[in-house]
Amino acid sequence: MQRDNAAVLLKICDVKVAYGGIQAVKGVSLEVREGELVSLIGSNGAGKTTTMKAITGLLPLGAGHIELVGHPIAGLGPWDLVQQGLAMVPEGRGVFTRMTIVENLQMGAYIRNDNAAIAEDIERVFVTFPRLKERRHQLAGTMSGGEQQMLAMGRALMSRPQVLLLDEPSMGLAPLMVDKIFEVIQDVSSQGVTILLVEQNASRALQVANRGYVMESGLITLSGDAADLRNDPKVREAYLGE
Repeated sequence: MQRDNAAVLLKICDVKVAYGGIQAVKGVSLEVREGELVSLIGSNGAGKTTTMKAITGLLPLGAGHIELVGHPIAGLGPWDLVQQGLAMVPEGRGVFTRMTIVENLQMGAYIRNDNAAIAEDIERVFVTFPRLKERRHQLAGTMSGGEQQMLAMGRALMSRPQVLLLDEPSMGLAPLMVDKIFEVIQDVSSQGVTILLVEQNASRALQVANRGYVMESGLITLSGDAADLRNDPKVREAYLGE
C-alpha cells in the first residue's frame, strides 16, 4: 500500500549515468516515501546497481537530480550521505573481514559519539540478528555469506539511517538463508525503517514490498503497488517464471 500522505524521503528525477562508456541509466525517476519498502527489480544488467551507486555518490550523474528529505545530494561523497541519513548495504556485503562482529557494528556508528546509545543500538541489532550475538567476538571474514549479509545490514542500521538501501541482499545465498534474509528485511521494515531494495529475485522482492519499479535496459518500464506488479502478465512472464 502506498503511503500517499507520507513525506517523500528519497526522490530521483530523470537520472542518467554513463558507466564504462555505456549509458547504463537512461533517465530514471522514482521515489520512496517515509515508512515504505520499495523494490526495484530487473534482470542482470538492467542498471539497478548503477542507479544505487549514483544515489550513494559512487558514480557521478550525467543528468538529473536526487533529493534526500527535500535536499539535493548529487555530488556529495558517501561519507557525507551517511551523515545526511542515507546508508547502503552494498552488493557483495563489504564487511570488514579482519574485524569482529562488534567492531563492524561500531564502525557503522562512526559518525556518532553517543556511546551509551551506540551500545544500546548494538544490543538492538542483536535482537534482530540473534546469530550475530552468538558470534559477537568472531572475525567477520570467518562467517558464512548469509551471516555476513546480516552483519552488513546491522552495520548500516547503526548509523540510524532515514533511508536504507539494500543492493542484491540475497545474491549468492543458499535458499534457506534467502528465506531468513527476507524475513529480516520485513522485520526491519516493520520497525519503521524506510527501505529501497534492489533485487534480482523479483518474486521475493515484490512479496515484501509496498510498491515496486521494474527496470529494463536503463529505464523504468513499469511501476505500481507490489501486489499489482505480481499479478501483471508481463512481470509474471519475464521475472516470475510463469
